[in-house]
Amino acid sequence: MTFLRHCHVALWLRRAVRSRPVKETWRHLGRAVCVGGSRRRCSCSYCPQSMRKMLAAVSRVLSGAAQKPASRVLVASRNFANDATFEIKKCDLHRLEEGPPVTTVLTREDGLKYYRTMQTVRRMELKADQLYKQKIIRGFCHLCDGQEACCVGLEAGINPTDHLITAYRAHGFTFTRGLSVREILTELTGRRGGCAKGKGGSMHMYAKNFYGGNGIVGAQVPLGAGIALACKYNGKDEVCLTLYGDGAANQGQIFEAYNMAALWKLPCIFICENNRYGMGTSVERAAASTDYYKRGDFIPGLRVDGMDVLCVREATKFAAAHCRSGKGPILMELQTYRYHGHSMSDPGVSYRTREEIQEVRSKSDPIMLLKDRMVNNNLASVEELKEIDVEVRKEIEDAAQFATSDPEPPLEELGYHIYSNDPPFEVRGANQWIKFKSVS
Repeated sequence: MTFLRHCHVALWLRRAVRSRPVKETWRHLGRAVCVGGSRRRCSCSYCPQSMRKMLAAVSRVLSGAAQKPASRVLVASRNFANDATFEIKKCDLHRLEEGPPVTTVLTREDGLKYYRTMQTVRRMELKADQLYKQKIIRGFCHLCDGQEACCVGLEAGINPTDHLITAYRAHGFTFTRGLSVREILTELTGRRGGCAKGKGGSMHMYAKNFYGGNGIVGAQVPLGAGIALACKYNGKDEVCLTLYGDGAANQGQIFEAYNMAALWKLPCIFICENNRYGMGTSVERAAASTDYYKRGDFIPGLRVDGMDVLCVREATKFAAAHCRSGKGPILMELQTYRYHGHSMSDPGVSYRTREEIQEVRSKSDPIMLLKDRMVNNNLASVEELKEIDVEVRKEIEDAAQFATSDPEPPLEELGYHIYSNDPPFEVRGANQWIKFKSVS
């Protein structure tokens, strides 16, 4: 009898909580305790003790339910698919008999991970824009919002032990290579908690197996070939992703690096991020041939939809397998688009129209493409993705708060970290009477 009374009260409570606030439910419960469904006070000798136990249990349930948002309850109760198969755009090929697959499987776990990462990079860049306009971030600052599928897709196609080097639009790669939003934003504001102790700024961030962030146009490409040489020399099954933009694609040193990498069959993936504009010059005005994936001539190449994270992932897996098999270097062109100007000093609308930018946002935005795929194939719900958006915004705000309150590095540390593992020594300053101590 006691068990039946508990079940009836629990059922009644479940219905009541759905239709009225918690406090009102408790008032109603105190006024009408059920016995066999009748609305009268119970005279049963079992009720006082059993009801106290039952009420304590219900109180715990209700308090938990009151703290959990309704959307989370809905997400938790919904059955999602574990994975889904998608068609992706076929890559254009150069000196290759076959290319990456035109279908791929996306698991729910990977989809949520890619969505969170791309959303984090997007929000981090927008926060950097805000801090720059407030003059908290100074100097050069190149943002990559719009190009999130590149950094996320490339990272998804390689191993953590592989290597990556890029140009100055590096914030997204810095994050996907393992650094936190806090370390990145704090470096941008020039504070001690930054990933380079506040000395590198926007263009000079580093992490394990990530070599920056390089400010000289195209100069990182020979360095990437050198990293690939080290991988081969040490007999490691690793590759190096060497990135540069379409604006750097005409640099002579890039073709010298192509030649050496091909001669020595280095495990190097040369990647041209073609966002259609080198600074303020369109690719059509800057290059006699805009088929950047063919620029290697004797090196195989493929042109990839750089706005689709799945297409980038599969192309990167294909290219990495090519290099690991001992076939030498390969060239990838990622067709992408940046929403901001070249840098924060460039409004980005003097050489292209606002309508062009809006068209790319509405038709090819990498985050929206992934979101639509996941929602339409029952890999996630709109409510769940909105929760991720809220969590990401909070993470960015917390990081920005730290980045603006962390102290700047003291002047006496100006000479620190010149070498990684050397005994302390003196560094001459602007004149012979100024000395700084360098500590590794």
